[in-house]
Amino acid sequence: MFEDVDEQQARAEILRAVQAYYHRFKASENALASTDCADHTSPTTDCIDCASQTAGQTNRISSSTERIDYAGRVFDETEMAYLVDASLDFWLTAGRYANRFEKELGAYLDVPYVSAVNSGSSANLLAFMTLTCPELGDRAIKRGDEVITVACGFPTTVSPILQFGAVPVFVDVTVGQYNIDANALEEALSHKTKAVMLAHTLGNPFDIGQVQSFCRAHNLWLIEDNCDALGSTCCVDGEMRFTGTIGDIGTSSFYPPHHITMGEGGAVYTANPLLHKLIRSLRDWGRDCSCPSGEDGTCDHRFDGQRGLLPAGYDHKYTYSHFGYNLKVTDLQAAIGCAQLKKLPAFKAARQANHAYLRHALADLQDAFVLPDPLTHSDPSWFGFALTCKDTLDRRIVISHLEQAGIQTRMLFAGNLLRHPCFDTLRNNQTSYRCVGNLPATDTIMENTFWVGVYPGITEEKLERIATEIRRSVGKARRV
Repeated sequence: MFEDVDEQQARAEILRAVQAYYHRFKASENALASTDCADHTSPTTDCIDCASQTAGQTNRISSSTERIDYAGRVFDETEMAYLVDASLDFWLTAGRYANRFEKELGAYLDVPYVSAVNSGSSANLLAFMTLTCPELGDRAIKRGDEVITVACGFPTTVSPILQFGAVPVFVDVTVGQYNIDANALEEALSHKTKAVMLAHTLGNPFDIGQVQSFCRAHNLWLIEDNCDALGSTCCVDGEMRFTGTIGDIGTSSFYPPHHITMGEGGAVYTANPLLHKLIRSLRDWGRDCSCPSGEDGTCDHRFDGQRGLLPAGYDHKYTYSHFGYNLKVTDLQAAIGCAQLKKLPAFKAARQANHAYLRHALADLQDAFVLPDPLTHSDPSWFGFALTCKDTLDRRIVISHLEQAGIQTRMLFAGNLLRHPCFDTLRNNQTSYRCVGNLPATDTIMENTFWVGVYPGITEEKLERIATEIRRSVGKARRV
């Protein structure tokens, strides 16, 4: 019961607005159902598309005093309309919008198989566990097998390896690019190596040409954690290709700070039909059946065949070929994703412009910072602007100044994951993981690197503030 009259009135207005929307939507649907207009092959969504063609500009705030977050949601009425449209179906699991999102993301990336999931971390888990399936024969990853990765990054690139019982082999990175030092790959190789699992850090592609050549030469799987790099491209075999589509499996995250958002959400994609089949099975409880939720018999094997030790004709819908999960995205999330995906090219351009502004504005501070160094022959879809303090600067003072000036900063994720409490119980177990050398660059990043945002909601006025305050911080932070 609402005690405040204003709250009651506000609630009533919201309900009336939803009702009005619903009736207008139904009227549009009925009208479109009676027309032969080729532009409206899917009335339930295309009528909203048409209404949104003149959508307003993204939510940019130009206050000179407001806190400058490292990331934020950028949306307009299109996302709201899609979300309400999905909610009116009240089909709360994966449905028509999830199917649409998978197709449209696949078309954007030029990859045939996309599976939407509930987070980027789930995407990494699913990608890794797919490579443990027995259908892959001798190439299946087994407990005790080794996977080459890095300790400088987000932990869920590494977590699935350890959780399964495989052995991560940590290779150092390079300061400036913040990706794997690909020249150390051969040293990391052993007779137990089965895969390489790496992220494109802050949107900057790792040297995927060299990494892919290494994987091909040694018959290794390659998982690209593309969560921070949606839209990035690099030159491989003479052509520009999207990161995430070059290895065997790619993953994305749609958490709010990322290039597009669903609130929570992610995706796994591949060009390999067998891997796609395994991904779908593991995502959907481990089912052997490929029928979508709520549908029966589309695989044409509902009550035929005999599998495992089950009786002949056991319902294929409830036959399980893997120990799976339930990692599907909801249709409400996917609806937002469909609207966001339309904006991705503009989002990428804005991120690149913002990154270029800061790079130019701080170009004369190379005596104080290591500035970002994009991979040669790449076109990064930047996630953030990273700076590494040189020995002349104290990072703690730089960050303290920026935060007090209202500019949000972030560490480069874990910095060095091996230094975190989650590794406390593993350090004495020499079989749990191994390192190629002492990872000096990884430690340097842990001690001296931070980053600020370049997301599309940051105005030029705010970029100028960021650059100005970084300059001011240098004067305070210089070591005597």
